Amino acid sequence: MPSFDIVSKTDLNEVDNAINMVNRTIQTRFDFKGSNSSIERSNENLTLLANDEMQIKQLIQLLEENLSKRKIDKRALEYHAPENASGGAIRQNANIKQGIDQEIAKKISKYIKSNKLKVQISIQGNELRVTGKKRDDLQTVIELVKKMDIEIPLQYINFRE
Repeated sequence: MPSFDIVSKTDLNEVDNAINMVNRTIQTRFDFKGSNSSIERSNENLTLLANDEMQIKQLIQLLEENLSKRKIDKRALEYHAPENASGGAIRQNANIKQGIDQEIAKKISKYIKSNKLKVQISIQGNELRVTGKKRDDLQTVIELVKKMDIEIPLQYINFRE
């Protein structure tokens, strides 16, 4: 039976590439001259450091532009509130979302079932597996899920006959 998986994964190598580009841009931009602005990643956490809130907003904008150039959705980042750091600087943390939360998975599953398609949905950890008899039903499921308003980026992988 045909099946596919719905996942939410962010390529951390591409995130690193985007961060490196932003850090290079910071060194050459006039409005960042003399500031100790930077972005660093450790595991799935980003730390943005700047002198004031305006520079933090510019760092976020630069980061999101570079992520979109690398085909990473900006919804993959979850920003926390800015906080004061040492030396009068401002620090803002962000998490990189990986996987589908249980409540979002249940919401997707319930939405697909409410459309009366002949498919089975199973939640497997932080992924969803959709199985059906017809390939057309699976393609319809992909279209339905793409139309949903979900706050995380989704990928559709392992499409099998």
